[in-house]
Amino acid sequence: MKSAWLLAACLAFTGVAIADDDVNKPLGMAGLLSGSNKVDLPEVTLSVGEPLGGPWELKSGTYYEVEITADGSGEIGLDFASFSRAIWIDEIVIEGLEIRPYGIESVEFDDAGTMEIGFVAIKPGKYAISIPGSTGKTQKLDIEIK
Repeated sequence: MKSAWLLAACLAFTGVAIADDDVNKPLGMAGLLSGSNKVDLPEVTLSVGEPLGGPWELKSGTYYEVEITADGSGEIGLDFASFSRAIWIDEIVIEGLEIRPYGIESVEFDDAGTMEIGFVAIKPGKYAISIPGSTGKTQKLDIEIK
């Protein structure tokens, strides 16, 4: 408790503001990966001609999980390049296979299926996940990390 207030005092001198709730919020033994810090995002459904959804407003330091499901109506890829540089990816799960990458440039679904991505939002800014080569506003998912 004492160290939390010391951290708050140090951040006050640097101009960084934190809420009192954030100082006292227990994360558990797993830290940022604790269940109390996890937020499930709405599922992203990939279907030819359908919108990706969003927008997402994320909080830096929070652990998120999202399921991305393709309905098999066509080969659909997603460009993650800019967004993956603003997050730390814990794991990608595909049919029970857990992958722990440093980042991802893109993914592509050739058939119907689901993948789950768990990540911690890190770098504040505006990003997007988009279908490569598409120009429509609904073919990208806008993301803001605060």
